[in-house]
Amino acid sequence: MASAPGDDEEGPTGHGARHVALIMDGNGRWAKSRGLPRTLGHRAGVTALKRTVEAAPRLGVRWLTVFGFSTENWRRPASEVSELMGLLKSYVKSDLARLHREGVRVRILGRRTELPDDIMDVIAEAERLTQNNDRFFLQVAFNYGGQSDIADAARRLAKEVSQGLIDPDQITEAMFAARLSTSGAPYPDLIVRTSGEKRISNFLLWEAAYAELVFQDVLWPDYGEAPLRAALEEFQRRQRRFGGVGVDDVLAAG
Repeated sequence: MASAPGDDEEGPTGHGARHVALIMDGNGRWAKSRGLPRTLGHRAGVTALKRTVEAAPRLGVRWLTVFGFSTENWRRPASEVSELMGLLKSYVKSDLARLHREGVRVRILGRRTELPDDIMDVIAEAERLTQNNDRFFLQVAFNYGGQSDIADAARRLAKEVSQGLIDPDQITEAMFAARLSTSGAPYPDLIVRTSGEKRISNFLLWEAAYAELVFQDVLWPDYGEAPLRAALEEFQRRQRRFGGVGVDDVLAAG
């Protein structure tokens, strides 16, 4: 279920950001700066992901959503697409036992019909094995785009309306959200993009309505506990209003 505005739980660090979403950007630039092929940048990015997933629970984060492969990434050279597919498979295969042992539930977001059968098999196994875990939640957006996810949800609702299952006049935001691929997860409190770029690139467009945004000048392969902690500390300094009036504003007006 999507979280209601303001129902954040305080973690051990007291920052209140229980759900962090990460746009993992900068693999190519990291590799280029070292005279390496882009594929090695992506591989270093997988190592950074492992570090970050391990660090997040220690910092009080309960949900972590990472942007692994967008619907637009199919436009990249076929060799790079193949490398990214292989990295998802190798990451899940190499870390699935540990993730399961540590109580992590794995979930893949995005369109699945376009994915190769071997990737689908890996996804199915990861979700099946970890489906009852609840210590920590890891969502990997793979073949995902915010616009396509919204379009898919609209399509599902339209089909239900055409079948007479739903009165279109009764459709609510909650009903729409329940048909997104993120259904059942709280909305992100904090969205972080690495590499210094300042845009969200079609990531969690519906869910980001009231998320705090932090842009960090860290290339993704260099990411880990320290930059994640810094992002959470920045979040803690923010005052979230959810379209209303903050406490400081009330005090100033009074």
